[in-house]
Amino acid sequence: MIKIDLKTLTIEKAHNFLIKGDFSAVDLTKAYLEEIKKKNKDINAYLEVYEDVIKQAEEADKMIKRGEATMLTGIPLALKDNILVKGHKVTAASKILGDYKGGYDATVIKKLKAQGAVILGRTNMDEFAMGSSTENSAFGVTKNPHDPARVAGGSSGGSAAAVAMDGALFALGSDTGGSVRQPAAFCGVVGLKPTYGAVSRYGLMAMGSSLDQIGPITKTVADAEIIFQAITGHDEMDATSIPVDLRQQEKAGTNLKPKRIGVPRDFMNQEGFDAEVLANFNQSLEKLKKLGYEIVDIELPNAKYSLPVYYILMPAEASTNLSRFDGTRYGLRSVGKNLIETYNKSRGEGFGREVRRRIMLGTYVLSHGYYDAYYNKANKVRNMIEQEFIKAFDIKNGGVDAIATPTNPTPAFKIGEKSKNPLAMYLSDIFTVPANIAGIPAISIPAGFSKDGLPLDLHISAPHFREDILFTIGKEFENYKL
Repeated sequence: MIKIDLKTLTIEKAHNFLIKGDFSAVDLTKAYLEEIKKKNKDINAYLEVYEDVIKQAEEADKMIKRGEATMLTGIPLALKDNILVKGHKVTAASKILGDYKGGYDATVIKKLKAQGAVILGRTNMDEFAMGSSTENSAFGVTKNPHDPARVAGGSSGGSAAAVAMDGALFALGSDTGGSVRQPAAFCGVVGLKPTYGAVSRYGLMAMGSSLDQIGPITKTVADAEIIFQAITGHDEMDATSIPVDLRQQEKAGTNLKPKRIGVPRDFMNQEGFDAEVLANFNQSLEKLKKLGYEIVDIELPNAKYSLPVYYILMPAEASTNLSRFDGTRYGLRSVGKNLIETYNKSRGEGFGREVRRRIMLGTYVLSHGYYDAYYNKANKVRNMIEQEFIKAFDIKNGGVDAIATPTNPTPAFKIGEKSKNPLAMYLSDIFTVPANIAGIPAISIPAGFSKDGLPLDLHISAPHFREDILFTIGKEFENYKL
């Protein structure tokens, strides 16, 4: 058996080693388990490592011996704690779910299991995906593997940290306003948010139903492409899943090979924008120019409203989705004198502060007298933002193939630095939220390091169902050597 180097391993490399018999799926899984045992007590990426991991790996080895292996057979992954796996505990990092176990497999899990992937366990997250730092978990903060004094990002911080610390070859997260891309950027790995409707949401605990999208966190763009191809597809169990013929219609009128990349300079003029992040972004643009791309300035005048629109729509949808967690049907139950008191006690003790804050905000904007003033108005502005992106991507009328910004306005911030200032925390999503509002695909790619050794990033978005554009640009960018 050859020595397994987890730091340089990619999915394709691991697959080739497994097929040639250089090591087995069990050997590979044990190597990751050893790394988790060594690092997780300090990083807190995993909430639980599954007991049946070795058994899964043994089944994968049998598939390989029978000649039934796919690219993901025997490949170990980490799973955000809001994606259901039948028979396994899933809590969304909240006390209110207690010891709840999934009654069925999410569609993405069915697909991965069918291909022989090995699910190592569930990762930490902001409670019910509400947060940008994984400081809102009921089970403690996840630390950044590059600097344990700093956050790993959120809400998929555990998944990003697991990949960054070599505790999984890839991970799945959910992205509602940047929750895959932002932590991936903070941890120096790749994060992809697919087009809304491209990956089934069946089996994902809903936070903002019109915004949520499952996406992969990987070491390379090529790996992100492999995972996306493995989990995408129409799903009749998901009413928001887009049929294949409609996806093809969306692609019509766009270039096969991306040529022009737009930069919304007006939108990037944000308060709190770190000078080192801006300098790194400009260096990334120079790199793209050397790769042959035309960089043009574009205007997205309504994109600046994405964040306020998001923090009206998302809490409204979250307050509705979380109404089912009442201490009666499943999870934590704190008994009161009557039904209303039982509800109040169960939800008050079971939900953390940030979840309670967003439920109250969402209930307010949906209440009588405020629905039209806030929720309906936000939906109208959302439509304006989406149309603005469609116009920006209109190649026939001088549009661009992709849009580039940084992923985050700053490198990873220190633990506790923004936890008492929700508005400052919300502003960290300024560049990622527009893609969710418009439903378009976007990717975060590592783009170097700050003077303090913290990862910096490049964020690229593309037209609906043009993930291929992200993969083309992303692979060329990460492989280019100056």
